[in-house]
Amino acid sequence: MRSTAYRSLVLLCAVALAVAALTGGCEGASGDSAAGDDRPVVLTDTTFLADIVQNVAGERMAVSALLPVGSDPHSFEPTPQDARRIAESTAIVINVVGLEPQLDDLLADVAGADVPVIEAAAGLAGASEDPHVWLDPTLVMSYVENVARRLAEIDPAGAADYQANAETYRGELQELDTWIAEQVAAIPAERRLLVTNHDSLGFFAARYGFTIVGSVFPTVSGQGAPSAQQVAALVKEIEDTGAPAIFLETGGNVDLAAQVAKEAGVDVVTDLYIASVGEDAPTYLDMMRRNVGMIVKALR
Repeated sequence: MRSTAYRSLVLLCAVALAVAALTGGCEGASGDSAAGDDRPVVLTDTTFLADIVQNVAGERMAVSALLPVGSDPHSFEPTPQDARRIAESTAIVINVVGLEPQLDDLLADVAGADVPVIEAAAGLAGASEDPHVWLDPTLVMSYVENVARRLAEIDPAGAADYQANAETYRGELQELDTWIAEQVAAIPAERRLLVTNHDSLGFFAARYGFTIVGSVFPTVSGQGAPSAQQVAALVKEIEDTGAPAIFLETGGNVDLAAQVAKEAGVDVVTDLYIASVGEDAPTYLDMMRRNVGMIVKALR
């Protein structure tokens, strides 16, 4: 059953929608555009997706993320300010339904509003079971196609711009994919073994020839706590396979990973940017290059 606080948030969003309709929408009201910037505002759930969408939108739209840098989308709790921003936006782009359950619920409740919801991973096999699709850059090309098509529906006058921008960015994603494959080639095949904090690198592993040994939190959300039996089984699997390290995303449970690593006699590599850009990697392309560099360094 949904909480009173959640129902209040939905009510606030409904009020915000009504106010936005009466006051002319998002221009200058939400704080997502700089002063004097009258471009339509597109929201995204995560920071890396904001970068991807901005590459497609170009100069025609201003794009910003609901989640701050470094936050975990699995535990995202929308605020009244988020509800207002959604109500005043031109569209909201999410990675995939299921990544942020509370946001999914909120969007379902305001689905009647004139705020299109664009699912970037729409049509991609396996995304509903494992939402971490973006960790395979070749699948992000589908994100780009979906976003360009939907933005063109919202703003037909910009259709040619969106398609041109999408084509340019697809080229950059192809270059990234080639670069990652070259970096991974430096890792001996028998050491291409990944142990993670939660089940997040499945698409990455499938694309670049890694084997997933296991996860400290054996779920795609990283929520809950593993049992003693699950921890013991992971330690044994690490020992049996010879996996050299455990990889944690920013905000991961370092203490439990350190315990597992100590028992298994391996290293812990912290602060992968799994679902957010960072100060030292402000774009999706930078985020992926940083992660790959850390993985290759630990495994080769």
